[in-house]
Amino acid sequence: MIPLRDTIPSRSFPFVTISLIVVNSLFFLLELMLGPHLNDFIKMFGVIPAKYFWLAEHQPGNLYERFFPLLSSMFLHGGWFHLIGNMWYLWIFGDNVEDAMGHGRFFIFYLLSGLGASLVHIYINASSPVPTIGASGAISGVMGAYFILFPHSRVVTIIPIFFFIEIIEIPAFFFLGFWIFLQFFQGTASLSLPDQVGGVAWWAHLGGFVLGALLSFLFVNRQRYRRATFYHRFFM
Repeated sequence: MIPLRDTIPSRSFPFVTISLIVVNSLFFLLELMLGPHLNDFIKMFGVIPAKYFWLAEHQPGNLYERFFPLLSSMFLHGGWFHLIGNMWYLWIFGDNVEDAMGHGRFFIFYLLSGLGASLVHIYINASSPVPTIGASGAISGVMGAYFILFPHSRVVTIIPIFFFIEIIEIPAFFFLGFWIFLQFFQGTASLSLPDQVGGVAWWAHLGGFVLGALLSFLFVNRQRYRRATFYHRFFM
C-alpha cells in the first residue's frame, strides 16, 4: 500500500514539518558529498547499540559519543528511497499532527519520539555492531499520534493488484493499524537474525509509534485540535 494523501486539510501552515523535510534533505546531500568518508561519518553519528553499551561500561563520562548519535541519526538516511519514503510519510501525517499540537510542541514531540524509538532499538538489539540511521522512528511517532488524534480520517492509497492499480480511501485507523501490525510481525521475525545482519529497525518503528500515541495525549493542544477536526467531522 502506498499512501497518497489524507483527507483532513491542515488549518495552519506546517512550518515545522516542512522545515524537517528540508533539513533531512540537506543532510542527505551532505552525505552524498562525503564520498569515501561516508562510512566513518555514519559510524560516528549513527546509533550503534554495542557501542552505546561499551561506552556506558568503559567510558561512562563520554556522554557526547554515547547520546548524541540518538539525535544525529534521526537526520541521516541510507539512500534516496529511504529518504523519500520517510519524508513522504512525514508530509502526509505530520501537517495534521503539527496542526493539533502547535509548532513548538510538535517539534519537541518529534524529537522525543525519535529518541525513544532509538532507545527501544538499542535495548532490543543490545549487541548489534550495525549503525542505524533514519527519521523513521520519529515519523512512526507522528503516525502513532495521528492514529490517536485522527482515527476517522481517510488515507487515499494506491493498491497494486497484479497488473492493475486501484486507488481507494482507507480509514486511517485501519491503514495505520495494518502498518503497525506489519512492523510487529517483521520485528518479531528479525529477532532470530544474527546481530551482524543489517536491515530495517522494526523495533524502532514500533517503539516510536507507541511512544507517539502516548505522548499525543500530553502534547495535543485541545483548542487547536478541536479546530483541526471540526471541519472534517461536519463538512467532509
